[in-house]
Amino acid sequence: MSLPTSTPTRPRRELTAWRNAVFVIFILSGLAMATWVARIPGVRDDLGLGKDPSAVGLLILACRSARSIGLSVSSPVLVRFGPHRGMVGGLIIVAIGTLCIGFGATTFHSVPLVAVGLILLGFGNGMVDVMMNVEATAVEREIGKTLLPLMHACFSLGTVLGAGIGALAAWLAVLVAWHLLGVAVAIVVVAFVAIRHIPREAELGDQDAAPARRILFGERMRTSLAVWADWRLILIGVVMLGMAFGEGSANDWISLAVVDGHDQSNSVGALVFGFFVAAMTIGRVAGGPIVDRIGRVAAIRITAGMGALGLVLFIVGGPMWLVVIGTALWGFGVSLGFPLGMSAAADGAANPAARVSAVAIIGYCALLAGPPLIGFLGQHFAPAERPVPRARAAGRRASRRPPLRLVVAPAAARENAPEAV
Repeated sequence: MSLPTSTPTRPRRELTAWRNAVFVIFILSGLAMATWVARIPGVRDDLGLGKDPSAVGLLILACRSARSIGLSVSSPVLVRFGPHRGMVGGLIIVAIGTLCIGFGATTFHSVPLVAVGLILLGFGNGMVDVMMNVEATAVEREIGKTLLPLMHACFSLGTVLGAGIGALAAWLAVLVAWHLLGVAVAIVVVAFVAIRHIPREAELGDQDAAPARRILFGERMRTSLAVWADWRLILIGVVMLGMAFGEGSANDWISLAVVDGHDQSNSVGALVFGFFVAAMTIGRVAGGPIVDRIGRVAAIRITAGMGALGLVLFIVGGPMWLVVIGTALWGFGVSLGFPLGMSAAADGAANPAARVSAVAIIGYCALLAGPPLIGFLGQHFAPAERPVPRARAAGRRASRRPPLRLVVAPAAARENAPEAV
């Protein structure tokens, strides 16, 4: 395993500001996605979709499809406009999509408008995903320390923040539209402040940083497509594919699974989703030292086993504390798949934008197909109701009812009673 060893060529203060600005971009990306996920039950209720999982699955499919398109076009956009314009533009698209989701659900009760918002949210976040990872690998090389797991921990921190705010908003019965409006405004304002501290670099495509030799757009595109011939890069993407399936399924279905499958309220569903993203954040914060100590391969094997165990506990269910433990193991288990894959793809290789984009596209195939597939399977193969929690609840209600007593009417009353016709 190779680690960044370059000697810093910029002042320490500038490097720190650069690193912190990239941290903020990761947080904003996670905040945007978690805000939508935490309010899925509320959006579903405002749209009147009932408990049909296929309807929500189609909305998720729109978001994931657009995100895959955003991932695909991110490399040409990065080459054409540079990371500054690219990341700011992507986050503005994310904010507009967030507004469409909120007002489309609460004010207009329009499924098409919510779908348009999810397409914008997915497309913008897909572009930002690749660009911020390319920027993260650049600052990692410049500082000379392993930072990718910590960068992705900031993404998870953003999801924790979004899930926490979403749970609080659901508990306080805040309208989805007003909640998402506040988040959209915050994303745009913070993005413009943070981007000022990211230096412009010619090798990443910034127009204002004059390169030594102007590389034609067609030449850059051919170089970007050439990375798909690297079979080792494809294998890295396959590993990310499996981890992304576990992460994406949780991001889109945990809150609804807790509400519908474990018979809990919307606020509890958002809170359990918060436990998942909190576990992912802890795993990514601790990921750097763990990987340095035991290596990438061993770290992936151990965390994958933990994730599988947690998923089984979540599905089997039982007491709510057992579901929460399974959720935490699930989150910790899938925490290192993406950052280690991104780091391995961009480590010590030319054209990091194209390589990161390639493995991201492979990984996000699971995020595209997995959650909607789970929704359709839930509609066609799952039982209409989860019998265990409801049976237990009915049993508890029956146990609280007073016992039935047989009352015999007096003889005179029986004689005066009307006869049945």
